[in-house]
Amino acid sequence: MSIGAVVRRVRAYGGQFLLLAVLTLVVTLLVSGVPRLVNRLAEQGLRAQLNSEPAARRDLSYATGEAPFTSVKTATGAARERFDALAKEMPPQVRSVVTERWHSVETMPGRVTGPDLAARKLLVDLGLRVMPDVQDNSTLVDGAWPSETYIPERPIEVALDADVAGKLNLRPGSQLRIGNVDDKGAMIDPVPVAVSGLFRPTDRASGMWDGLPPALRITEPLGDGQPLIVVGVVAQSTFNKRAAEGWPIRSDWRYRLGVNSIDARNLDQLIDGLQTMQRSTPPDLTLTQGVDVPLRAFAAQLNAARTLLAVIAAGVLATLAGLIVLAATLATRRRRAEYVLLRARGGAATAGARRSLAESLLVVPVAAALGWWLGTLFPGAPDPTAPYAAAVTVLVTLALPLATLAVPTGGAARRDLVRLRPSARRLTIEVSLLLLAGLAAVLLRRRGLTLGEVDPLLVSVPVLLAVAAAVLALRAYPWPLRLVSRLAARTRGSVTFLGTARAGRSAVAAPLVVVVLAIGTAAFCAVVAAGVDASRDRAVERTVPADAIVRGERLAPDTLDAVSQLPGVSAVTRVADEPDQRLAADALGTDARVGPVQVLLVDGSGLSAVSRESGVVVPLPAVLRSAEQASGPLPAIVSPAVAADLTRVGLDRSAFVSVQGERYEFRIAGSQDTFPLLSEGAGRFVILPWQALPARTTEPVPTSLLVAGDRLDAEALRQAGDQGQERYLRDGTVTGRERFLGATVDTRDGVRRDLGDGGANGVLAFGFVAGAVGGTVLGLLAIAFTVLAGARDRGQVLSRLRTLGLSRRQWRGLLLVELTPLVGTSVLTGALVGALLPLLLNPVLGLSAFTGGVPVRVAFEPGLVAAVFALGAVALGFAVTVEALNNRRLRLGEVLRLGEES
Repeated sequence: MSIGAVVRRVRAYGGQFLLLAVLTLVVTLLVSGVPRLVNRLAEQGLRAQLNSEPAARRDLSYATGEAPFTSVKTATGAARERFDALAKEMPPQVRSVVTERWHSVETMPGRVTGPDLAARKLLVDLGLRVMPDVQDNSTLVDGAWPSETYIPERPIEVALDADVAGKLNLRPGSQLRIGNVDDKGAMIDPVPVAVSGLFRPTDRASGMWDGLPPALRITEPLGDGQPLIVVGVVAQSTFNKRAAEGWPIRSDWRYRLGVNSIDARNLDQLIDGLQTMQRSTPPDLTLTQGVDVPLRAFAAQLNAARTLLAVIAAGVLATLAGLIVLAATLATRRRRAEYVLLRARGGAATAGARRSLAESLLVVPVAAALGWWLGTLFPGAPDPTAPYAAAVTVLVTLALPLATLAVPTGGAARRDLVRLRPSARRLTIEVSLLLLAGLAAVLLRRRGLTLGEVDPLLVSVPVLLAVAAAVLALRAYPWPLRLVSRLAARTRGSVTFLGTARAGRSAVAAPLVVVVLAIGTAAFCAVVAAGVDASRDRAVERTVPADAIVRGERLAPDTLDAVSQLPGVSAVTRVADEPDQRLAADALGTDARVGPVQVLLVDGSGLSAVSRESGVVVPLPAVLRSAEQASGPLPAIVSPAVAADLTRVGLDRSAFVSVQGERYEFRIAGSQDTFPLLSEGAGRFVILPWQALPARTTEPVPTSLLVAGDRLDAEALRQAGDQGQERYLRDGTVTGRERFLGATVDTRDGVRRDLGDGGANGVLAFGFVAGAVGGTVLGLLAIAFTVLAGARDRGQVLSRLRTLGLSRRQWRGLLLVELTPLVGTSVLTGALVGALLPLLLNPVLGLSAFTGGVPVRVAFEPGLVAAVFALGAVALGFAVTVEALNNRRLRLGEVLRLGEES
């Protein structure tokens, strides 16, 4: 078999081999390029999530307690050795992503006094800190750096940040005294201190300044009568001398993980390394780190997204495999006479297969290599997918020879004149397939899966169910068509009768299966995307059951009126949230011994008004809306766990709970699993109606305000919340307490945007879009194959009917009647499979990581039903167009003259 002959045959059947080559290229392109693109999107999502966090969140901080230094080494030298040793002891996966590190040694803040401080009546505590490389990362603006030459009689020289010194009325040369104070405020063993110089950092955002207490700003006092805390930089020699004299010191070593050094593919290993560090922390050190929280959240999203992508990829690749089989089958069917003649001339049974193999080897590997190379151009880190691409190349190369072996060698037959009955072997295979699909679905639900891994059972169940549904559709849809054909036979005209009769006898098993696979994949993506979107809306409405929520620690009662007067505000209501409250058995406070609960005070009528104005549906029980002040226990809505505990101890009719220092009696008026404003994991809570609280000496104050309105100004709401907290701090019944944190404002639109944009949502959105678009396009291509599979037979029938007087209009009607059942059945079956698959797979996909913990529910929206019918109409129009173009290319008159096998 010469190469020239193979090349001539490939050129002669160029269209068929071009189709096979394009399909091969697409498969290897997906195998090579999609993992790169997914890794790229994952990296971008991880970078965005980590960059949205404070940089200090990525610090691994080791610290010692404040204690006298007892080593024979110098304090700074010992700290440096420990600094390097801790880095070497880190797990390799953690050490490899550390990009910056700093260490410092400091004394316990002591009271400082001096004329310049007294001039402004400032109460200040000063900490002395050694910061290596401080001179390289800052600029001296006045004075000099502390001298490294230790002179016993010289005061301790300290350098301060210029802004800090200005606020404290200090300058180079300012004389201070530092020491501890007794209970009466008198200084004990004061030591002279002198301000030697003032500096400014080269980069205030540098991580070296993130140590606590900060060196670049003043730490405000926590309460009345408390000192300001500042940090000054001293020389190592001076510090070592003071440490040797027994001054309590503490060391701090910080290692910052680089955003660009963390590989999204190795998050699990990095998290395991952080856990190992937590477990192996030396007893004399304290490890503080919070980077594992965003890493775990992102890893949960990424694993869920990868699992969903595996399901979508299985559907797309199975569809492509089916298309390759259809392409090989059509190619061999067109050349059936050639293979029969080859056998008739004495060729072996495998002669045709060898010829096809030679042709495939000339086309498929080249197309596969081109597809792989194009995939490498996609941005992102590669995955080890070369073995899969090689396997795909081998299988596609063998597809055409295997299809050639299956070509029947007998004579031609009029298949349109006989009713094909399935053989016992085929029935056995189909029944076995149905049983296997059902068994796999049951096993998947019972066994579950590990998110983020390609589970063979997970990727096979959707394909098996789609194939099983296609088999059932093949067996079911001819029966109503035959009934319609019988009814049409009694009417005038032949178009409906002939169309339904031919549609009922058509044998298009493989093409129909491929269409169902493709459309099922697209419908699955659409249904799951709609479910995730609807679940995010529920999560947002649960977190912010209004247009905005103002959160604080305690807000003055008049804050409600202040917020209601802001522009755009249409309704406001108050909420008080008291976590970790103990239930009592009586008014004296006897512990009920049922565990802590979260108490929520809500104004029933106010919450109803705000939710109505905001367009949010809040499941507010009627008892909370209608409750009024009356004698006896308050009606309360509790969680099932609290209801069970109170019933067990006999307190379901009367129990007591403390809210902001006042104890209230309540009874169980209802039970429900969740309630707005509570977190998803809140399993123990008590909801009380605010408007029904009995009058007390001390009335509760809100901790949050729910706001409804249009074009709300978040900054104005935040300022109103801060002012409300300040008024409560100044005019409340409890004064002189610690300073409040600033109020926060969350809008429903902002929370919804954060849920949809952050984390690994880019990977999830890519999966939905790629699956929906790819499934739709491949479905249309499969429908084209379905039409072409029977085009030759339909062409011969149409040629005879046109000779007998069938008009062009009747010809188009006949095509439409014949193709509508086939296309409609395939599209509707695929859509039904895609709609039912989420019901089966949703519990094991872990998509709640994208909805704030709210379980994802499958959403059957009217828009999806309309999209299915629109797709069916497009598919039918596409099928008729393909058939018309094919008939025009075949020239129906020549088809009739050339005979059955032309």
